[in-house]
Amino acid sequence: MREPLTVAAAQPPCVPYEVAVNATAHAETVRSAGARVVVFPELSLTGYELDAPAIAPEDPRLAPIGDACAETGSVALVGAPVPGNAGSSHLAMLAIEGGGARVAYRKMWLGTAESKRFTPGSKPAVLEVDGWRLGLAICRDTGIPQHALDTAALGIDAYVAGILEPAEDASVLDERARRVTADHQVCVVLASFAGSTGGGFADAAGRSAIWTPDGSVAARVGPEPGAVARATLS
Repeated sequence: MREPLTVAAAQPPCVPYEVAVNATAHAETVRSAGARVVVFPELSLTGYELDAPAIAPEDPRLAPIGDACAETGSVALVGAPVPGNAGSSHLAMLAIEGGGARVAYRKMWLGTAESKRFTPGSKPAVLEVDGWRLGLAICRDTGIPQHALDTAALGIDAYVAGILEPAEDASVLDERARRVTADHQVCVVLASFAGSTGGGFADAAGRSAIWTPDGSVAARVGPEPGAVARATLS
């Protein structure tokens, strides 16, 4: 029988462009979260700075996160720009474990400004952890019903995303999560940036949360940087 899965949606403090500083904050979050899977916001390693250099999975600045995952047995889903083919780059989600990092998903539905820098991903993605199939998404993806439909078609137990919304649009989290739960009867995990994140976002929404398949909120935090929502999926 499949064991329950404990997940956390984190909203760490962020220093724009300072990957090493942010990686240390991520590592501290992983250690304190008490979760098998710890989800971080969109571009969590760089802040929402679209000109930040791409980060390769083997970048040594990621080592603190890998060390924390090795100590806790966690998988960290981290937001970062990553290199692509022929000089392109992607807005992506890295899966980091004790054994290293890899690109788990590349954002498919880019915003207008993002499309000037990044190449969209070509397909949805699923990450399997302990028999749980986690469909991956980044920010605007969650507002596109086709994205959830195509991801759910791969067979998923949860729809997991890192996002960034301004404080005045905090209601977007509930709207999108409840649509996904209603349409696909899966858990939803949204890790939402809080505080100042760079790129003009001086007051991000925070309010990271986890929803059950019936649309109920299993865990939610407020708008403060550093908070972590945690729940056990069963």
